Amino acid sequence: MQHASQAALFSLIGDTPLVEVTRIDTGPCQLFLKLESQNPGGSIKDRIGKTMIEQAEHDGHLQPGGTVVEATAGNTGLGLALVARIKGYRVVLVVPDKMAAEKVLHLKALGAEIHLTRSDVGKGHPEYYQDYAARLAKEIPGAWFADQFNNPANPRAHETSTGPEIWDQTNHKVDAIVVGVGSSGTITGLSRYFKKVQPQLEFVLADPRGSILADYVNTGHVSKHAGSWAVEGIGEDFIPAIADLSRVKKAYTIPDEESFSTARLLLQQEGILGGSSTGTLLAAALRYCREQSRPKRVVTFVCDTGTRYLSKVYSDGWMVDQGLITRPKTGDLRDLIGRRYDAGEVVSLAPGDTLLTAFNRMRNSDLQQLPVIDAEGRLAGLIDESDLLLHVTQEAERFGAPVSSTMTSQLQTLHPSASMGQLREILDRGLTAVIADGPHFYGLITRYDLLNHLRRTLS
Repeated sequence: MQHASQAALFSLIGDTPLVEVTRIDTGPCQLFLKLESQNPGGSIKDRIGKTMIEQAEHDGHLQPGGTVVEATAGNTGLGLALVARIKGYRVVLVVPDKMAAEKVLHLKALGAEIHLTRSDVGKGHPEYYQDYAARLAKEIPGAWFADQFNNPANPRAHETSTGPEIWDQTNHKVDAIVVGVGSSGTITGLSRYFKKVQPQLEFVLADPRGSILADYVNTGHVSKHAGSWAVEGIGEDFIPAIADLSRVKKAYTIPDEESFSTARLLLQQEGILGGSSTGTLLAAALRYCREQSRPKRVVTFVCDTGTRYLSKVYSDGWMVDQGLITRPKTGDLRDLIGRRYDAGEVVSLAPGDTLLTAFNRMRNSDLQQLPVIDAEGRLAGLIDESDLLLHVTQEAERFGAPVSSTMTSQLQTLHPSASMGQLREILDRGLTAVIADGPHFYGLITRYDLLNHLRRTLS
């Protein structure tokens, strides 16, 4: 029975749809998206997860009861965990700390063991995710290190599946493919396949700003000065061993702001929910298409599902915190507010709501305090975890009491034009600053908001 269920699930990997972009300007070109988000694990990496594990089994490197170890920005880990857990293997993954929380939760739900490591260090540092994983693979008995960056089964998965699918789905009429590079398996495998069937096909590299790969394609030199980027899964600070970039004719460097806004545009215009790397690929594909002087048929990928990035790419609050959405500047303390009430970004309570409602909203929004807004839309008070604890510690039924019975109504209010010194004086006392102009409530400033403001302005 187990083998039948394996076959049913594994048969869903690949043969993903190819759809045309119809509501975004693509210049004189036709642009097609291969929806790798439709794989059972939600990303293009399901292909290599299956191929690498099957090859390791065939070669005798992965035995029954063994452990799969990998360094991953998330999707390769999900592809490996999906296949490995169904086959009965233990899965140990090392992931950088910039990875979206949704991916980590998905991995843990599959039964994978997660080691979180730093994303701000490079190759050779003991905390660098690939070196960390290689070390774990040596320490764990019966472990097999998937090592996507050096594993020849990685590009072979795309040479034998992704490439032929694109060729068939385009009826052998495709002029260019836009690809990102993480481990480089996709671009290497596709290059090998299309070298045989369509040698004139152009490959276009989509690379996050901070990665060294686009510069390497354009200059032939490997830069030793990589930056950082928020996009997950693509971009590197080295050239992967399996990389074949020889057929890349054009490379675009895409800033995070453009990647994230393009991913949002894809959802708004085409109804397709993709992740951050999809935004990078689509941004590069649109640039390429719009630069052409004659019609071309271009293919790129929806690399993974955007459901993994709801708390990032699709969260206005996170985007503002990261400086990826810029609000109009007011030149006063309103610029420091993390969540603006007048922009509809604040989770709030009414005075008559119960303390149980307050607790549930704090828990669901991962906040420690909430403003209380009266029927006229004015700020009536604040309630935080300590207020709840004081009121309900001894009697659970007190969760039914109204918020007005325990909220703090003596507020530390500042006019938007108040000085930074006045703000610091309130925050230094461990309090939250309320920014308001008479009855007009703009929002709250916490110590975290001030730190975030300083990080943005000083970086």
